[in-house]
Amino acid sequence: MATFEWIIALLIAAVLLAGLARRLAAPYPTFLAIGGACLAFIPNSPSWTLDPELALALFVAPVLLDAAYDTSLRDLRDNWAPVGGLVFVAVIATTAAVAFVARWLVPDMPWPVAIALGAIVAPPDAAAATAIVRQVKLPHRLVKILEGESLLNDASALLIYRLAILALTTGGLTWAQAGPAFLITVIGSAAAGYALARVTPVLVRLFDDAPSSIIVQFATTFSVWIFAEHVGLSGILTIVVYAMTLSRRIGSRMPARLRVPSYAVWEATVFILNAFAFVLIGLQLRPIWERLDQTLRVEYGAVALSVLATVIVVRLGWVMSYNKAIRMKIARYGFRPRHAMSPPTVQGGIIISWAGMRGIVTLAAAFALPETLPGGGAFPYRDLILLTAFCVVLGTLVIQGLTLKPLIAALKLDDGDPVGREIGWARAEAYRAALAAIDGDETIEAKIVRKEYQALLAAAGDGEDQRAAGELPGDRVRRAVIAAARRHMDELRLKGVIGDDAYHVLEEEFDWAELSAAEGR
Repeated sequence: MATFEWIIALLIAAVLLAGLARRLAAPYPTFLAIGGACLAFIPNSPSWTLDPELALALFVAPVLLDAAYDTSLRDLRDNWAPVGGLVFVAVIATTAAVAFVARWLVPDMPWPVAIALGAIVAPPDAAAATAIVRQVKLPHRLVKILEGESLLNDASALLIYRLAILALTTGGLTWAQAGPAFLITVIGSAAAGYALARVTPVLVRLFDDAPSSIIVQFATTFSVWIFAEHVGLSGILTIVVYAMTLSRRIGSRMPARLRVPSYAVWEATVFILNAFAFVLIGLQLRPIWERLDQTLRVEYGAVALSVLATVIVVRLGWVMSYNKAIRMKIARYGFRPRHAMSPPTVQGGIIISWAGMRGIVTLAAAFALPETLPGGGAFPYRDLILLTAFCVVLGTLVIQGLTLKPLIAALKLDDGDPVGREIGWARAEAYRAALAAIDGDETIEAKIVRKEYQALLAAAGDGEDQRAAGELPGDRVRRAVIAAARRHMDELRLKGVIGDDAYHVLEEEFDWAELSAAEGR
């Protein structure tokens, strides 16, 4: 019972911290990290443990699928160079720099352990960056670069992480062994993710009720990860390819009555997983801190702060160097993107370099380190790695997470809203197709629908440059009508004229109508 009470209390605390973050216009992972750190020093807090092998599957698989499902493949192709530089060069440079710093400060640390530490703290977090981006108006190109990086850098970092752990547990790993293994893993993971995404829609379409559909979605997500890990592939890369393929095969075929609750459940699940990742790591810190004497606390603290400074400086150095090089190239050869986007600027480089908050992947990877080696004995410096990983996450979320929004506001970035123009144009095209579908139909129903869509089409083309409208014609009237209908329905229920069964059927109908006329959609 005590465990259940703690879970309820922690969930309520997480919701309150997230609410505080929204009021302060800060990313909610920042406050979860602070809460996790405080939890480590609360007397009589629970001592929960989690199987390290379960950590990555439980915390990372759903979070990555949720992010990858909404990723634009077109925008990734348009920004492949900056995204690729962050995914490969920045991750490798950060891993190497952290490994050298760790070895310099702790000479007895084996190289594979130092490299594993570097790979753990290398990838920035998708949830933290997205939480900031949703609160401010960033140029579309910067948003897509950050989203693409946070999606794919986990795969590159954790591939290095796996090779480092393999080198430690097997006694050594040569470049001749690591190179082919890396390529086979990448190619095999991409192929497996694509193939599994071709099969899954057949299974999902067998269930037409929301609870069953959502359960199948989660079950297949974890199954894909488990399958990839069992056959020696990268669970992260497999999930990313799987989700991006799946969104194009099943997205438009899923009815709204399933899609709306599915999105809500996935959003809640990602929040809960973020909350418990910080809680579990926080609970691991207390016994670690208690085991350390004063000298080791100072030493480990120095290592953690040095690694934190390293990850910030390396990212800043790479991004601004690349930004300078690409601006010099544009000055000489011009800027001719395939789709409308803003050109690289110094201000954009500053934002990208400062948006390097670490989060759930770093925590899960640190927690996933085995406690013992296959041949016996404890994993070297596991306590130091856990402490350092949490300090890097906490430090980047506090230092960068709390200052990123003011920095964006100070730089006054604006790209003219290309997505808004795309929405306006696509909306007009969709309404033209809708009108064409009932062209020639002279029934009363068709005339009513035709008149409404003609008004929608006129409104879609009225805005400047066909930008996205805040709402559609008639929405204000619809909301007023629905509100009046709800009030009358409530009165009928209170008077006992209709029962709860009839009430809930009508309530669902009005909910869908209200969603279709939502303000600021």
